[in-house]
Amino acid sequence: MFIQTEPTPNPNALKFLPGREVSAEPREFLNIDEAAASPLAEALFQLEGVAGVFFGADYVSVTRDPAGLEWSQMKAPILATIMDHFVSGAPLMRHGEADGAASGAEDSEIVAEIKQLLDSRIRPAVAQDGGDILFDAFDEESGVLSLRMRGACAGCPSSSATLKAGVEQMMKHYVPEVTRVEQVI
Repeated sequence: MFIQTEPTPNPNALKFLPGREVSAEPREFLNIDEAAASPLAEALFQLEGVAGVFFGADYVSVTRDPAGLEWSQMKAPILATIMDHFVSGAPLMRHGEADGAASGAEDSEIVAEIKQLLDSRIRPAVAQDGGDILFDAFDEESGVLSLRMRGACAGCPSSSATLKAGVEQMMKHYVPEVTRVEQVI
């Protein structure tokens, strides 16, 4: 198995590409307690300096503690951990652990349009940088759209520029009801 690495715009996050499907649904783990849901995430958090793990469709994004070890010290143990996991055939998630983000509420026409644009145009572009962007809320009265950045995009120095210059402009163009985009932390 050969695992490639790619830098991301976030200097504290690296993208690891194992050459196979990783997760059908994006998953983020911000601490060892959350990582207990996944054998791979838990193993990565046991490595010194790991501050976050994100599973994309075909990659694992690892965020390091900026005050901790350098990538040159962390890369080999992370590669070994990812390789060991996929070679072992162990499941990505422990039994019964799945994304339970489904809500029974019906979206308004505007919210459905926003989500469709996120899924078709914006999320694929953000995934190339090792992250994800999720709908949080839309205030139909003020036109403020709140989005949540995950993976390498969370805490990235250029994420606010991405939101304002890219996402906000596209949303305003395709969904005129959107007046502003804000990041939820």
